[in-house]
Amino acid sequence: MSSLRTITIDPITRLEGHGKISIFLDEEGNVENAYLQIPELRGFERFCVGRKAEDMPQLTSRICGVCPEAHHMASTKALDAAFNVEPPSAAKKLRELLYSGYYVYDHTLHFYFLASPDFIVGPDAPPEERNVIGVIKKVGLEVGKEVIKHRAYGQRIVAIIGGKATHSVCGLPGGVSKPLSEEERQEIEKMAKSSIEFAKFTLKVFEDVVLKNKKYVDMILSDAYTLPTYYMGLVDRNNKVNFYDGDVRVVDPEGKEFLKFAPFDYLNVIEERVEEWTYVKFPYLKKVGWKGLVGGYTSGVYRVGPLARLNASEGMATPLAQQEYEKMYETLDKKPVHLTLAYHWARLIELLYAAERALELSRDEEITSKDVRNKPGSPGEGVGIVEAARGTLIHHYQLDEEGLIKRANIVVATTHNSPAICISIKDAAKGLIRCGVVNEGLLNMVEMAFRAYDPCFGCATHFAIGQMPLEVRIYDNEKRLLKVLRR
Repeated sequence: MSSLRTITIDPITRLEGHGKISIFLDEEGNVENAYLQIPELRGFERFCVGRKAEDMPQLTSRICGVCPEAHHMASTKALDAAFNVEPPSAAKKLRELLYSGYYVYDHTLHFYFLASPDFIVGPDAPPEERNVIGVIKKVGLEVGKEVIKHRAYGQRIVAIIGGKATHSVCGLPGGVSKPLSEEERQEIEKMAKSSIEFAKFTLKVFEDVVLKNKKYVDMILSDAYTLPTYYMGLVDRNNKVNFYDGDVRVVDPEGKEFLKFAPFDYLNVIEERVEEWTYVKFPYLKKVGWKGLVGGYTSGVYRVGPLARLNASEGMATPLAQQEYEKMYETLDKKPVHLTLAYHWARLIELLYAAERALELSRDEEITSKDVRNKPGSPGEGVGIVEAARGTLIHHYQLDEEGLIKRANIVVATTHNSPAICISIKDAAKGLIRCGVVNEGLLNMVEMAFRAYDPCFGCATHFAIGQMPLEVRIYDNEKRLLKVLRR
């Protein structure tokens, strides 16, 4: 009989924001339950009320320092709809080009800085080695330089079009603030070509380090990291993955199309519920209903993000990414893929797609057009949806007759994923912790269940000593504190 009762990981690490995991053990030391708790309160919807609508793309980009371009573009598209204006073709292409640059730097950041320490360094490695420095020591300094260079390329593309590398200022209702010069186009083309080669290299790293390692493959395929759900993502008219525009497609756990909807109809599809132990809401599919924190066909829980986008689509719209898409599903021998750790593979396929799409757009004859904005109409109501790196992002604004925000609703990717993240953490804990045997490596493998989603629980973390603190408290069955592990 074990005396362990509660294990707390507070805060969890290598994510955007703060959170903690509480794991409850039964008398035999096996996992009885596990909860992900988010102590942050965002509150953006409330303090945006009364603001000028045209300020929203800049205001809402401050929600996150890692994915501000997603909020900037979702907000700008919501204003297009609210002011009943269709941007010129060149403006749409410039927005998507900026967005492709954002994906290049964001997916590079997550894989090399947040996710790969678990694979390249190892899930059981000492925590002081499970970071990007540990990764560079394993793969070599030259590879580290390439990682930093191509992340900078993505940010440079954003800066050229958006005006700033972080918190863009180019989005306006009806278009963008400035055209692209030929000199800038050539610079972007060069960076996009290099980013394609970098994405191909990164996929090769994933194949060599992860897919050729039986221990990792067994972990990916294990029940601890398997969760059947519905999947949601933006698709173009051919049902191919699209980050910037299209309709939202939902497939069921067997991969069949469940529904497809235009942005303005999202409230007819999604419902949100509140739990008293977290500030994150739990969305679910209205037509299926809420059955609690469980997966499966009869549960309204769905997932968004890289793996969900690939599952919800019928392919990629660029040739190299399509080859990798087919390879993933052939290798795993199923579609949809319900393996949570396969999010990492899907993310790298998207990295290649973003680089390919950036090259296509940089070579588009219309990309340097001076026709980049149409005049907005009268203020009303609008919804803008894009695919943030972490998943489907919704901005919904109601404007008054003076063009001020009367009501705002923002549903971020991690909110969509919050029920599934909670289930994944519980399943991982149950699959990994047995008979009260707990160590730091096992706790890190529990964290890997949420890290695959690349969650963003709030704005960038600030801590006085330059790192996030970690404290694990171990109690006996009488709730007496037995041991405290601190970083």
